[in-house]
Amino acid sequence: MFLSNFLQAIAVVIEAILSIYFWIVIISALLSWVNPDPYNPIVRILRNLTEPVFMRLRRWMPFLIVGGFDLTPLVVLLGIQFLKIFVVQSLLQLAFTMR
Repeated sequence: MFLSNFLQAIAVVIEAILSIYFWIVIISALLSWVNPDPYNPIVRILRNLTEPVFMRLRRWMPFLIVGGFDLTPLVVLLGIQFLKIFVVQSLLQLAFTMR
């Protein structure tokens, strides 16, 4: 019972973190279209949270930049959805089978 609740709590926390990061990526992608002030603290926080992931993906998959369009945020969003479905749902199913 204790381990089941613990796994369920971990799944819920992971899902919350992934949901927050999902919205951070969307906001960052939208801001890249309007070219905001790079010295704005909110813009800097968003860039600091997303650019390390984007840069790593761009290094691994250079084909994500197509005709001047950067598809990296789209791949990150798909990855987040995959993690939510695979990892979070697996943890929740495991937690419920342990009851």
